[in-house]
Amino acid sequence: MSKHQLLLPKMGESVAEATIIKWLKKPGDYIEADEAVMEIATDKVDSEVPSPVSGRLLEQLCKEDDVVQVGAVIAIIETDVTASATPQSAPPPAITPQQQAAPQSPPVQQAAATQAAPEPQQTQAIPGVDQLSNRPPVQYNEAAFKNASRFYSPLVKHIATQEGIGIAELDQIPGSGMEGRLTKDDLLTYVKNRPAKQPETPPQQTAPPQPAAQQAPAQSQPASPRQEAPKQATDAPKTKPGISLSNGDEIIEMDRMRRLIADHMVMSKHTSPHVTSFVEADVTGLVMWREKIKAAFEKREGEKITFTPIFIEAVVKAIKDMPMINVAVSGTQIIKRAAINISMATALPNGNLIVPVIKKADELNLLGLTKAVNDLATRARTGKLQPDDVKDGTFTLTNVGSFGNVMGTPIINQPQVAILAVGAIKKKPAVIETAEGDVIAIRHMMYLSLSYDHRVVDGSLGGSFVRRVADYLEDWDMNRDL
Repeated sequence: MSKHQLLLPKMGESVAEATIIKWLKKPGDYIEADEAVMEIATDKVDSEVPSPVSGRLLEQLCKEDDVVQVGAVIAIIETDVTASATPQSAPPPAITPQQQAAPQSPPVQQAAATQAAPEPQQTQAIPGVDQLSNRPPVQYNEAAFKNASRFYSPLVKHIATQEGIGIAELDQIPGSGMEGRLTKDDLLTYVKNRPAKQPETPPQQTAPPQPAAQQAPAQSQPASPRQEAPKQATDAPKTKPGISLSNGDEIIEMDRMRRLIADHMVMSKHTSPHVTSFVEADVTGLVMWREKIKAAFEKREGEKITFTPIFIEAVVKAIKDMPMINVAVSGTQIIKRAAINISMATALPNGNLIVPVIKKADELNLLGLTKAVNDLATRARTGKLQPDDVKDGTFTLTNVGSFGNVMGTPIINQPQVAILAVGAIKKKPAVIETAEGDVIAIRHMMYLSLSYDHRVVDGSLGGSFVRRVADYLEDWDMNRDL
């Protein structure tokens, strides 16, 4: 028998740590090689950690919600064991003398003890964090972040606690992580430039005291059943004030990714004044060309050619013509991007959304774009994306037509300044100008809608850009070879 140390793998450039989200295996479980052991989350993407060896999990060296450095040992796996050895054969956990001698407390006494002395949180110091303000280390209290409006990693919570940053202040700090998540670097930058402020006075101290004559009845009068009902209905989980519940209503807690998406969308709307311009395009030639070559392409390349890489190629050409659409805003500064990195919104099987990025799309031909689109889409839907796959996008394309929608008004993917939605291609009667005069024919038509940040993109640029994309699609070469 030998013991293998399972290390937290490197998950891309600039990713130095990850948060343990969930253990998929428990001590005593047998693990096949390449089988997932745990789920982790970084500031960019969620993924699974597989085991490089077969064996039994002996020990978990970190807990859920722990922040672990890349390269750290996270588990011990005993190799040279067979799958027939069942977990039941593992020896039961040893009982310490203190546990054996401790008397069982009645349930009421246990509950009272729990309320009087809450279980202490993990107190492991994080290097480089506890010394931020030259104060003794203070471990964050998870209960203090219960009502946070977005997800924060344990490391971010720890830093916020050390710096005396409350939930209200923390929620206002822009995040640069995936879906607007607040990263450690974001928070440290904010702390460095944070203006001095007076400590916030607790709300109960600022409220004007009521006269004693009014307080007495409130203290002595028992709550009526009508008053108790909403509290009981919203205890787990709580709903926002003003939201009433009816019989049969179901409360569904947002998963982590949905909370990140929601926060990012709200932040984008608060950040950028959105304007959307629409164009209708006749893509009959493009549709006929794809029908002509798709079978031969799939036979030759072993994969399908969809409309998405074609749309991306048209976007890249239009960006080269109008590079000021490929920018970002930082305060009063406009950052003109050198690279053209196209983010493509991808729907996941669970209904959530992720936006992988095709890096340097302007350096790829249509074949290269097709392979890149198919690869990223497949890895996104199977949870195989790496953190670097979802960073550094400069312009986003979303295909609402894949859901049968003819058009949409997408929300800008911050810190970008524009996002293009392409609708479903529909057969419609359209007027065609010919040398002999105008005629009506059945054509393949589609809508394109561009949402853009009106702080830096005016209607002239936004409208001209989406029109230019449509022109490239309409002027498709029917004899093009791929």
